[in-house]
Amino acid sequence: MKKLEARWGWLLIAPSLIGLGVFSIWPIFRTFYYSFTEWGAFGGHTWSGLDNYRTLFSDPEILHSLRNTLVFAVLSLLSVPAGIVVAALLNRPGLRGLGIYRTLYFLPVITLPSAVALMWKFVYNGDYGPLNQVLGVVGIDGPHWTSNPATALYAVAIVSIWSSIGYNMILLLAGMQTIPRQFYEAAEIDGAGKIRQFFSITVPLLSPTIFFVTVIGVINSLQAFDLIYVMIGKNNPALAQTETIVYLFYDKAFVQSNGGYAAAIAFLLLGIIIVFTGCQFWLQKKWVHYE
Repeated sequence: MKKLEARWGWLLIAPSLIGLGVFSIWPIFRTFYYSFTEWGAFGGHTWSGLDNYRTLFSDPEILHSLRNTLVFAVLSLLSVPAGIVVAALLNRPGLRGLGIYRTLYFLPVITLPSAVALMWKFVYNGDYGPLNQVLGVVGIDGPHWTSNPATALYAVAIVSIWSSIGYNMILLLAGMQTIPRQFYEAAEIDGAGKIRQFFSITVPLLSPTIFFVTVIGVINSLQAFDLIYVMIGKNNPALAQTETIVYLFYDKAFVQSNGGYAAAIAFLLLGIIIVFTGCQFWLQKKWVHYE
């Protein structure tokens, strides 16, 4: 009987295992192999050993794109405290229309990234964009936000923060609603105000959820591509200041047809994500409270 149940179990999970192997695990091994090859302009590849990795660690373009990626990741993490604040405001007892607010904040998450990027590209337009028109009313001459090297990366990061708040808010709000109300009632009896309750009760008890959304946020921001591809574009004078490691991968793989070097870039990014995630899991022992 147990053997029959085991066979049925393997049979039922076989489609998922096959899909995982074909579309996830096998491509990882193939990409690793390709990172040791050199590709021609019309396809085909030859074994080149460690040449791609030697070039990788001496390429100034790699260092520049890594810097842009890290700055973008740090800025994008501002969506976590913003999500905490929004969740705290929606978690007030007796608040009406909670479902409507959650829907409105979550809409950017389910909207296609290209649609979000095009909308914000219009908002940021230096000639007729709504943002500069509003600034002009108060006497401020706004720049060309997405084509100015000094502002382009920050402009895209703001869009990333805006589009991530809803996802973080949903998870953080769910975490807040599991905190027993007795803790807040006891704090009120002791004379603690709302702000003191927030920092002494809400944040510590919410730390596992904060840790989760932070890990997911770092991984997503290190893989930033779609917003930059649509909002900046390859002919933008600010491209050098916004080029991330994934955008560089795209350029090497699909524009320059240098698949071997692009595969090496992909594994560099994988290593960076593993290091950052490992550091986060190590540091969480110091500030995440599971009890």
